[in-house]
Amino acid sequence: MPFFASASGSARTLTASRFRLLPIVLLLVSLCACKGGGEGEAQAKDGKENKPEAIPVEVASAAHRPIAASYTGTAPLEARGESQVVAKTSGVALNVLVEEGQQVRAGQPLVRLDPDRARLAVAQTEAQMRKLENSYRRSQQLVAQQMISANDVDQIKYDLENIRAQYRLATLELSYTTVLAPISGTIASRSIKDGNFVQINTPIFRIVDNSKLEATLNVPERELVTLKAGQPATMAVDALPGKTFTGKVDRVAPVVDSGSGTFRVVLAFDNGGVLQPGMFGRIKIDYDQRADALVVPRIALLDDENDPAVYVIRNGKASRVPVKLGYTDGAWAEVRSGLKTGDRVVTAGKVALREGSEVQVISADGKAVAQAKTNAQPKAGKQ
Repeated sequence: MPFFASASGSARTLTASRFRLLPIVLLLVSLCACKGGGEGEAQAKDGKENKPEAIPVEVASAAHRPIAASYTGTAPLEARGESQVVAKTSGVALNVLVEEGQQVRAGQPLVRLDPDRARLAVAQTEAQMRKLENSYRRSQQLVAQQMISANDVDQIKYDLENIRAQYRLATLELSYTTVLAPISGTIASRSIKDGNFVQINTPIFRIVDNSKLEATLNVPERELVTLKAGQPATMAVDALPGKTFTGKVDRVAPVVDSGSGTFRVVLAFDNGGVLQPGMFGRIKIDYDQRADALVVPRIALLDDENDPAVYVIRNGKASRVPVKLGYTDGAWAEVRSGLKTGDRVVTAGKVALREGSEVQVISADGKAVAQAKTNAQPKAGKQ
């Protein structure tokens, strides 16, 4: 009996020991499982990180549109007609008739000078002329009666012609006391006031004709065969942002300056009352036009003038494609070969690209857009 009691106690002791070890075993199994799972996740994560990330880019499609070949340049505007008005005689300004900014017509009085001295000179020479005219008539009667020599008659005639010339000069001097506008235009400046004494040949007004304005470009000689009189031109000025003015090539100098290698092209622009001389104009002259050209944005071109190329998106990857360029017109560049209609070219993000780079097309606001159809379709075997 003691023997069985001892065996039974040993069994109970072993069973209790097993129950005490069970939590420890389960804990070790759990830790091993966690360790294995962690290593698997780490490996999966490493594999994911090793995969190259897609580079975000913006794209535009090659499309057909009209494009013009043009030459661009900058030049200040000048008035086509301008005149410095000077006093042709001396005198006191009795009445200044115009102000700065006023429109005037050719022949319009601008200022009246004191005419008294000029009037007296006219009256004096007129009296002398009348006296000599009477003397010349009497001498013709006397020479017929042989009471005066022919030489005396010739002298009287000479004196009469001389005084007549002096009379015309005095009359002209009297007319100078009213200063007239030599051209039509706008009074740009005035340097005289009522009561001022004006010296002869002193500038007193400046008149500019703003009805037509001109701009002169110094163009490289390589453009000599392309620019012709009559070609259309457009102009924008810094002082009037958002507005465009139309004009044309008025004349082209046929001679190239040997020092600068340029020739002069003068353009004329009709003024609608807005443009002013001295404004700085940005001018574009269109000398050829293509109505249906394949174009891409100029910003899509890679920075290599000797080897023009673009990045084209094909199967979700960037492919560098050489292109042959034609005309450039503002923000557009004509592609003569290398692309076809609908090809998507990278316009933003191309600096980070290399041949075969994975890309993600985004819109201008930074949102992802749909990839190519080949990328959007599910792979075979997956539902």
